[in-house]
Amino acid sequence: MRKLIIDKSAVKHNLAVIKERAAGAVIYGVLTGNGGGAGVVPLAQLLRAEGIGRFAVYEAKEAEALRQAGFVDEEILMLRSTTDREELERLVDLSVVCTISSVDTGMALNALAENRSTVVEAHIQVDTGMGFGGFLVGEPEKILLAYRSLPNVALSGIYTQLHAARPNDPEARQQLEQFHQVLSTIHTAGFETGVIHAAGSFALLHNDSALLDGVRIGSAILGRCRRTKDDRLKTVGYCEAPLAEVRWLPKGHTIGADKPVVLKKPTRVAVLPVGYHNGFGVIRPRETGLLALLAQWRRARRRSVRVGDQRAPLLGPIGATETLLDVTRLRCSAGDLATFDLDPLFARGMVIEYR
Repeated sequence: MRKLIIDKSAVKHNLAVIKERAAGAVIYGVLTGNGGGAGVVPLAQLLRAEGIGRFAVYEAKEAEALRQAGFVDEEILMLRSTTDREELERLVDLSVVCTISSVDTGMALNALAENRSTVVEAHIQVDTGMGFGGFLVGEPEKILLAYRSLPNVALSGIYTQLHAARPNDPEARQQLEQFHQVLSTIHTAGFETGVIHAAGSFALLHNDSALLDGVRIGSAILGRCRRTKDDRLKTVGYCEAPLAEVRWLPKGHTIGADKPVVLKKPTRVAVLPVGYHNGFGVIRPRETGLLALLAQWRRARRRSVRVGDQRAPLLGPIGATETLLDVTRLRCSAGDLATFDLDPLFARGMVIEYR
């Protein structure tokens, strides 16, 4: 059985680093993408046990899974606006804090709340340059309209999303300046903004000026954010899979599919029943350019797995569902466990196990 192992002690360590960096700011545990691949409910349960009581999701089904798992009193923030009536009904039924990113989304939410004779809680989203959604900073009158014209919506927060290119990114600094201008406009008009949040995982770790009332942390929980040498995080997530077969192949035998490799000598190989369809070798988009490509190539060349306490190098390219290992010098047999790093976000066909 192939297993994705989530090390609870590593997650707790990362949370300690996150809390220290947050310096008292409210922490939203971001559970998008099935909790970064670690499972929405089990990850949320671990976060709650460590004192995290606010969560952010991207799909209504994620919020529903939390409520059904007993997260009754915890705040759940929807990080996406919608005008879809059925989805809004579902979010309101789940007592989710909605997002308003435009006049249209605000009016849709207010109309639904009015028809149900209730008040719905929401946060304002401001687009300071990412383009994924939100009121434009150059249209403050529309933002003020949301505060003036939505009597059935309680605006309890406001947020934006920052660039995460590098530490102290000048573009992120400019985004923050624009965001503060929006906040000033709102306050000057006599309205309260509630919880103000701009920092995601990268900004939390590398941009002190982004630490406002709250922070939204997702990939840093698993140590899978854009990393630097001094961030003190631990990488979470590895795979355990039994070797499917071990055998000898003769010199001159061809292995692999996309880029066949011809063996230069008799080789003992092990079949690992994991490939790129399962997320093995898949990495998140990071830096671009020649040096980044070179670094990625070097990492691929050094990639290996552990069989017991032994290192087994990959033989040929990673396959779709199977990968070959060179075990000529190793003591192993079919059924022995192989372990290797696996980003939970890309893991497929795995049983998730917290240890």
